[in-house]
This record gives sequence, structure tokens and C-alpha cells, in this order.
Amino acid sequence: MTAKKSFDAPTLEWSKGTVKLIEQTLLPEQEKVVTIRTPKEMWDAIKRLAVRGAPAIGCAAAYGVVLGIHKSKAKTPAALLKEAVKTADYLATSRPTAVNLFWALDRMKSVATLEAKTMDVPTLKQRILDEAHAILEEDKAMCHAIGRNGAKLVTKRNKPFGILTHCNAGGLATSEYGTALAVMYEAHSQKKNIHVYSDETRPLCQGSRLTTWELMRAGVPVTLICDNMAAQVMREGRIDIVVTGADRIAANGDSANKIGTYGVAILAKFHGIPFYIAAPSSTFDLSLKDGSQIPIEERHPEEIKNGFGKWTAPRKAKIYNPAFDVTPAGLIAGIITERGIIEKPNTAKVKKHLA
Repeated sequence: MTAKKSFDAPTLEWSKGTVKLIEQTLLPEQEKVVTIRTPKEMWDAIKRLAVRGAPAIGCAAAYGVVLGIHKSKAKTPAALLKEAVKTADYLATSRPTAVNLFWALDRMKSVATLEAKTMDVPTLKQRILDEAHAILEEDKAMCHAIGRNGAKLVTKRNKPFGILTHCNAGGLATSEYGTALAVMYEAHSQKKNIHVYSDETRPLCQGSRLTTWELMRAGVPVTLICDNMAAQVMREGRIDIVVTGADRIAANGDSANKIGTYGVAILAKFHGIPFYIAAPSSTFDLSLKDGSQIPIEERHPEEIKNGFGKWTAPRKAKIYNPAFDVTPAGLIAGIITERGIIEKPNTAKVKKHLA
């Protein structure tokens, strides 16, 4: 059985020389689709979180490269290649943490570089577009596989099986069903009795604005809690498992995800609750030995003291606003990928899993 789609429009899609994507900054109050026509508009959409989530950012960036060469007047394949590489390098400056962004851009550059040796300009343009389509379709397939693999961790029983998640790793963060939420969608479609607890996820409230909205639209039972309620909910015995997404995973299994995930993992360890990461293989960065090497994006202070247009702190208050934190592999019970589950991840297990 296929999980019910949680919203009407695709997260993003190619449409007649443009990219259409859901404007996520307006959710849940307004479901609006915006049209992206240039690499600059795509850079801005990624930077301001109109499109967000590591896999979705990768797909969006791939199409951003296409936008850079779609109307090119280049006379030679070499000239077109130069424009494609320049666009990719520009898009790479939008956000630093999610590795899928760089993975997708490197893939687009590699294909363009290889095919420019044998193709004419029109054929090369089409080949670059086809590669962006392939990245999108592969992500959809990986999301479904992650859901099937992760749903095996959910026990079928009369009492609700409690799942806690943090931030948004659903259809809005990917090309379709998500990573962490794919586990919940699949378990729900298998008629397993689950109940999801969604952390609000300050300061941008992706858990309340996006995850809760997604799950409600899909008919999955969900309760929204503030971030600082997670410990109490765990102590009350409401949580059987924690599943979150990831934006970059180092070679040893250390995983970067939205700020607050590390704290949730510590709480889960204390309460004896297994903590899982759900992410596609494209989220691994084997060039990084461990999580200490993962770059952490720091975002604008306004997101904390004037979030959503409401002042909640003194205007001159000093603010520290890291967007991500890193959960050590030792706190992770397993990493769910499209290939299976890496139980108690370490460097050797990660390498074997991805070989």
C-alpha cells in the first residue's frame, strides 16, 4: 500500500523552462507555489528556506544549474560547460551544511564536463536537464525505500506506538515522501497503530509549521509539543522510538541535523529510547572523518529575537543562532537508508554499507 500524499502540489518540479516549488515560508497558513526562473532566484529560495531539507535542496540546486544554461546563447559545448560550472559554483554558496547541495552540484558538473566532449550544444542542454530529472526521480525512489526499511522498526500492536521527530524530514524536505516521515507514512499505510509527537523546533518552527501540517494532511495521528517538553513526554512513556532526518553524515556516523536534535538524542539515551537517523546515501560525506569537521551554518539573529515579525527579546540583545548541531554516532541506534539500516554506526559499518 502506498502512503497517502500529504499535500497537493509537488515539492518542486520542472515546468516549461522554470522550476515551480512550494513557498515553505508561508506554511501552514498559505499553500502557494512560486515560479523560479533564474539561478539567482533559486539561490535566494534556498537561502531564505523557501525550499529546504537536504534532499530537496539538492534537487532544487540541480535544476538551478539547468536554469543557468537553459536560455544560453553559447555557440560551443565548451562555452556552455563554462556557464554550467559557474552557475553550480554560485549555487554552492547558498547554504553550507546540507551535503546534498554539493553532491548534486558536483554530479551536474561531472556530467556536463564528460558529455561536453562529445555532444553539440542542444544535446548537451538536454543531457544536463535529464540529469536533474534523474536526481529528482532517484530521490523519490530512495524516500520510499527508506520508509519501507524504517517501518520494520515499528511494532504492530493495539497500544499506539509513539514516535518522536524533530524538525521536518517529510515530503517538503525531499522530492516526495520524506526520510524520517517516510517511516511514519509507511507504518501508517501498513495500518500499524502509531502516534507521532512533533517537536515545535525553534526558532523557525519547522516541526509545528511543516511536520504537523504534513502529518495532519496525510491523516497520521500527531501531537505537537514544544521542544522543552520532549523530556517529560519521554518520562511519561509516550515515546517508543525517535526518528529524525539529517543534513550531513560523517564517515563515522556522526550526524548533523536541525539544532536541538543533539539534545533530543541525549534525552532518548537517558530514557532508554532508541534514536534513529533516516537519510539517503547521498547525505553521507565520507571525506569528513567525524562530525567535528561538519560546517555549521549560523543564521541571522532576527530569526530568534524577531521571529515571524514579533519581537520576543530586547532589540540590542546579543544572539547566537546555529542552525544545526551534530549528534555523535554513539547516541544513534541506527541510520536508516534506502539500502537498509546501519545498526550502531561506526566508520567500518558505514563504509561497508555504502560500498
